[in-house]
Parts: sequence; C-alpha cells; structure tokens
Amino acid sequence: MSPLIRRVLIALAVIAVIAAAFWWFSRPKPIVVVVSEIERGKVESSIANTRAGTVEACQRTKLSPIMGGRIEVLAVKEGDRVKKGQLLMKLWNDDQQAQSTLAMAQVTTARQRVNEACAQARNAEREAERQTSLRERGFVSSSREDSARTEAQAKRAGCEGARADVAQFQAKVNATRVEQGRTVLYAPFDGTIAKIVGEVGEYSTPSPPGVPTPPAIDLIDDSCLYVKAPMDEVDAPKIHTGQPVRISLDALPRQSFPGKVKRVAPYVSAVEKQARTVDIEATFDNPEAPGKLLVGYSADIEVILDVRDDVVRVPTSALLEGGRVLVAGAEGKLEERKIKTGLANWEYTEVTEGLKAGEKVVTSLERVGVKADAPYVIETKPAGK
Repeated sequence: MSPLIRRVLIALAVIAVIAAAFWWFSRPKPIVVVVSEIERGKVESSIANTRAGTVEACQRTKLSPIMGGRIEVLAVKEGDRVKKGQLLMKLWNDDQQAQSTLAMAQVTTARQRVNEACAQARNAEREAERQTSLRERGFVSSSREDSARTEAQAKRAGCEGARADVAQFQAKVNATRVEQGRTVLYAPFDGTIAKIVGEVGEYSTPSPPGVPTPPAIDLIDDSCLYVKAPMDEVDAPKIHTGQPVRISLDALPRQSFPGKVKRVAPYVSAVEKQARTVDIEATFDNPEAPGKLLVGYSADIEVILDVRDDVVRVPTSALLEGGRVLVAGAEGKLEERKIKTGLANWEYTEVTEGLKAGEKVVTSLERVGVKADAPYVIETKPAGK
C-alpha cells in the first residue's frame, strides 16, 4: 500500500473517531423520569370541603344566669361530668329568699284566716236556717230571719275573700321562686363542663342582646359527635342526605373513617365576598372507631358521588391538558398519547380508551425537558424505599 493511501486511511479514521466523539458528547441526554404502571382498580368521583371542618357536639349550650349577681356557689369545675338537673352555679340571692320566706308566712297566716272566716260563715248559715225554721212556726219575725240570712251571706263572702288572699300570697311565693330561678343554673342535659367564666365572689353578667359577653358555663354533650364542614356552592347540588363520605382528622393522620351525610344546610354562607359555601354535616358509621375525640378538632369530609370497580386507571398527576399522557415508549423515547377519561378524583382517573394495563406513564411532568419524543431513563428508587 502506497504511503499516500495509508495517510488517507489514517486521516479518515481520525475524522471518524472525531465525528463519533462529537456525536456522543453532543447527543441529547436522556431525562430521568418517574413512571407509574397502568393497572386496574377502583376509581371514585368525590368532592371535598373548601375549608377545614370541625368536630361538633350534637348538644352544646352556653349558659348564663338571666340576671347578674355575685357568684356564691360554683358547684362544678372544668372537665366535670354532670347529670341533667344538677346544680352548676348559684348567685347571691339572700334578699329573694327573704321575700320568699315572707310570702310563705303570709300564705300560712291567710290559711288560718280562711279557717276562721269559713267557720264563722258555716255558723252564720246554720243560724240563718234556724231563724227560718222559727219564723215558719211563728216564733220570730221575718225581719229577724232576713237579718240572719244577710249576716250569713256576709260571713260566706268573708270566707271566700280569705281564700282569695291565700291564692294571692301563693302567687307571690311562686313569683319569688321564679326570681330565685334567675340566679341559679342547672344542667339541661348530661354532659361535660368545657369552660367556666368566673370564680366564687366574682360578678357574673348576663349577655345583653347584641353584646357578645362570654357565657358563664359551656356545657357539651360529647356522647354524640358529628363533623361540620363548608362545601363550595357549585358542589352543593350534588350532595344529599345519606351519601357515603370519608372523614379524616388532623389529629389522626393517615386515617379515614366512613360516614354518611346527615344534613345539608338550606342556605348559602357568605363568609367572604368571593367565598360562598354550603355547610354540610356528617356522622361516623362507627362512632367508636376514631376513639376519644375532642369537640373542636379540625376535620375534612370527602363526599363520594360515584364509584367504578375494576377499571383501567391512571394517576391523575400523569394527565396533561386535553386528556393527554406521556407513555414510556419501548424505543427509549417518550410518546404522547390521547386518551378518553371517565370518573376522576385527585388520586386516580378512569381510562375508557387509549391505555391498557401494564403500560407505563410519566408522573414527573414538572421536570425540565419532559416532553414528547424526549429520550428518557426511568428513575430507580434506592433499595428499602
């Protein structure tokens, strides 16, 4: 081989190596992507509350005396369990008790007067009858009979007047008892004392209309609880009593509890100008499942509108606008594919056409360079994760 040909071959080899090196270093680098394998399973259509809900008690009352006064007896403390009718608080009411004692004494006196006046009336009536008998036999005049009968009627009127006095004084006793009732608080139902405002010796003031004064005692029946949460007004027509729900609580992370819609508010709440919501209430299917709950816990309600079992589903995070997904192609490039969808929620979307079980779709759509026809490599998770 001539020296010239040898030099040409060497030059061509060098150029080929340089070209191969240039191609290798300038080729598009594959993008590391996270993929999810398409599978069959359950897909639910659901809606959730717009703001955090709250665990509420079926019965809760904030009690205050009808009238103000100094606290004389505080029969309970915060956290106590009480029974219906149990005394909770009593204000100083010695003056009213004195009035009640006086009224009761007046009742006793009036009853004694009734006995006296009615006894005199009976005697006068017997005397009038005797005078009538004597007049009929001619022993007394008619005027004597009339006088006896008039006196008997007067005595009977005195008897009835004395009875009216008893009724009047008894009404006064009842009135003083009503006044005393304004100074005491009794438990209207079995429950737990949540909060007490005031101590013995302090002045308790009732809340006048339009003035938000803290109640003296906050009583909660924590034996019956439910969750109340606001739903967007757009979703309200889809919700009705009896629908299944999932209830989750911040205090019990990674857990959810089945329940039912108990009530849908018949009006829209406008907390803010652009935030119009409808409150719904939900109860637990098994009230014992969450354990001991505290009134006021934050909670969320997910209302289940529809359920499809054993359908092809794709992670909702893998969907692009227009019902498109990026499929991990067999040739090392990402393929864009149009699909048809059905039910959907934040986790999964039903696929009715365009994908089949076993294919892999990209879920890391936020990464730079993730697009159709881009080369890719699948991210591998470290062992044990």
